[in-house]
Amino acid sequence: MKLSQFKFRLPDDLIAQHPAPERDESRLMVLNRATGEIEHRIFKEIINYFDDGDLFVFNDTKVFPARLYGNKEKTGARIEVFLLRELNAENKLWDVLVEPARKIRIGNKLYFGDDESMVAEVIDNTTSRGRTLRFLYDGPHDEFKKALFDLGQTPLPMYIEREPEDMDAERYQTIFAAKEGAVVAPAAGLHFSRELLKRLEIKGIDRDYITVHSGLGNFREIDVEDLTKHRMDSEQMEVTQELVDHVNSVKDAGHKVCAVGTSVLRGIASAVSMGGHMKTFTGWTNKFIFPPYDFTVTNALVSNFHLPYSTMLMMVAAFGGYDFVMRAYEEAIREKYRFGAYGDAMLII
Repeated sequence: MKLSQFKFRLPDDLIAQHPAPERDESRLMVLNRATGEIEHRIFKEIINYFDDGDLFVFNDTKVFPARLYGNKEKTGARIEVFLLRELNAENKLWDVLVEPARKIRIGNKLYFGDDESMVAEVIDNTTSRGRTLRFLYDGPHDEFKKALFDLGQTPLPMYIEREPEDMDAERYQTIFAAKEGAVVAPAAGLHFSRELLKRLEIKGIDRDYITVHSGLGNFREIDVEDLTKHRMDSEQMEVTQELVDHVNSVKDAGHKVCAVGTSVLRGIASAVSMGGHMKTFTGWTNKFIFPPYDFTVTNALVSNFHLPYSTMLMMVAAFGGYDFVMRAYEEAIREKYRFGAYGDAMLII
């Protein structure tokens, strides 16, 4: 497929700048692939589309406060530092992005905090905006990590055009977040409240967890028209034996296996055996999914409404069918659904 096939006009006022007052009361568009029908619901009504024995698979990654601001030595220039991943805990090495990058060279020092007690030295260039930082901090790793994260802000996507607020630390995080490592929230999971999870449990609908540490590659601009030539950034993920056994037993029993979010959809697809079942996986995936694609494990998907040209939209279109999904997006715009991480949701069954 071509990049231009994922172009559509999205009014700016439909990009959600704040979450819904309650997690489970955003809107839900339901797409039935068998009938071609589109329904409009409230998110907590999702329970009506699942039965005893069905399974929701969530991403239990935890977002850390990745965006912080420092000052360059001597000039005092304000520099944004976006933490991507820790490279070496013992030496306190981090892979980061810096802005403005042209001002930051190997050997420069950056000072963070009102008292400038956190200091980092640039030791390598990785990409045009990428740098490796060594933090010069005397103290145990846990203490360093806490001090570093205390300086950080919630890494809201750039299309949310405001400064992070106190509530973002909670709302840009799922209620089941457990394993730290993401800089992008698994947005479909943000709609699930404790009350909704309890109602699912009472109805006999199971849940389990995959770990996919979502990175900024989800938002990286695609610069090729031929999608077969695009290369995704790698993301770290883990599929346990317990999850494999759970998913395969549900699949074999003929029940629904619902991926909650494109990160889960991609993670499951990265851990499929030749026989069409899941297998254990620990490592990195750079799998790029776009139409057409044959999903052998997942048969239901929850996803937010994504922006034009995004890799997440391409994944959703691969799952739901390109024509059906793009028609649904046209209807979502007419009906003024909210787009982005804090927006409304779509269920494809």
